[in-house]
Amino acid sequence: MRLCIFSGTFNPIHNAHLKMAEYVLKNYGFDKIIFIPAYKPPHKNYSPDMCRHRFNMVELAIKNNPHFEISDIEYQSEGKSYSYITALELYKKYKVNGKINFIIGTDAFEKIESWYESEKFKKLVDFIVFIRENEVVNLDYLKEKGYNFRFALMPFIDISSTELREKIAQGKSIQGLVTKDVEEYIIENGLYRNT
Repeated sequence: MRLCIFSGTFNPIHNAHLKMAEYVLKNYGFDKIIFIPAYKPPHKNYSPDMCRHRFNMVELAIKNNPHFEISDIEYQSEGKSYSYITALELYKKYKVNGKINFIIGTDAFEKIESWYESEKFKKLVDFIVFIRENEVVNLDYLKEKGYNFRFALMPFIDISSTELREKIAQGKSIQGLVTKDVEEYIIENGLYRNT
């Protein structure tokens, strides 16, 4: 199985996330994209309730694509979420053809050397890097250090989870920026009202 993982806080998951996953699926020939909501990202603080809501929203957002799957692998430990440990577990769980691929944005990839067990992690995965619009990046230094990556050439979609949370807090509509199911879930659960 050719496997790619899309890890993130997904707070909330939005249509740009889905377009990125669809692009990777279509252009790189993966059998499956596994969405892995981080339970407790190392640099962010979330209440257990919000962790559950983020997971539920991802589940709703991807339910109509048979090639998308959600994993609760980072929820099972209930500790900090580390991509290195997650990758090790996925190699045990799936019969992976070649290396697992890992979707990442340039902002996170530029900090990859500070990640937990980064030297070991880079040997486990190949990275698919998404660039923000008009961003000039030079990541050759990472290639020289043994990080194997390629750039996704998908046109940039300007949606951010931060912007969505702000819109909701201001009582503005997020219609068309998230799936209908996710929008309804946010409204029903009163999420992000006090952001």
